[in-house]
Amino acid sequence: MGQQKADHFTIIGCNPVGPTVLLTSFAIVAPIFALIAIGFLTVRTGLISRAASEGLAEFVFVLAIPALLFRTVATADLPNLNPGPYWAAYFIPLALCWFLASLIARASGRDRVERAVIGFSAAQSNTVLIGIPLILGVFGQAGKVPVVLLLVVHLPITMTIVTVLIERGGGAKAGLKLARSLLTHPILLGIFAGLAWRFSGLHLPAIPLKILTFLGDTAAPCALVATGMSLVRVSFSGAKTIIVLITALKLVVHPLLVFLLATKLFGLPPVWAGAATLFAACPTGINAYLVAERYRKGEAIASGTIALSTLLAVVTTTIAVMLVTGK
Repeated sequence: MGQQKADHFTIIGCNPVGPTVLLTSFAIVAPIFALIAIGFLTVRTGLISRAASEGLAEFVFVLAIPALLFRTVATADLPNLNPGPYWAAYFIPLALCWFLASLIARASGRDRVERAVIGFSAAQSNTVLIGIPLILGVFGQAGKVPVVLLLVVHLPITMTIVTVLIERGGGAKAGLKLARSLLTHPILLGIFAGLAWRFSGLHLPAIPLKILTFLGDTAAPCALVATGMSLVRVSFSGAKTIIVLITALKLVVHPLLVFLLATKLFGLPPVWAGAATLFAACPTGINAYLVAERYRKGEAIASGTIALSTLLAVVTTTIAVMLVTGK
């Protein structure tokens, strides 16, 4: 990765910032958030029922995105590289944001479970429903491998940490529950199945490949519409000061630190540095609310963070795209 450092700085951060640059970057992210808005409005106005929106989200998680990831892993030309610097550039800032959010929660008198939920809300990006469409929209086919390499570790790491923090003392039962949820997660199954097929050395026949292509091509637009539909369930309420601080950590601190580490310290190639930065720039994922709802702690904060960060991400992802592309 490091050998392309010089080229990286000729592409990223070299153009002056002006109205044209901002408009160009906004044009990249505008269709993404337009689809989110369409999803939200169709459910809010009753044009589509909440039951139907849940069905679309389930289709995205169970079929569309696993098909996209399976096909990518099974057929993509994976470069011979060490992913360590790429992961470090993303997860070191993630850990710092989680820690800072936990300190904020502790200072406000929150208990152990709420502190875990709040930290998770500051660190858990919406990598699937927004991250995948955003990165593929910016980098095209070149972004697929960085997407897969981050997805394969992102969910297991963050879900393991939040579960351990919440269920400390739960013993083997909590560990088995976590292991079962990870091993049966459709997205991880898609990645691992793709790896298994790849290592088998078998050629993917034309008909299954076409089916996977049809399903995978629906992943990005359906994921964005499903994101908007899911926002009907969340709201900006509760401890507003904490919500604003967590949103700032998620949308500003996390991507900025990732960008600096990826470019200044590790010298990652442009697409890799850009993918890590855009993943970090994504708003808080719906998993934060699901965890909070499951443990009946911090639901309002998780919900408010998702709502506010998704709303503000229209601006922050525009800036992030401008940062990583120079456009």
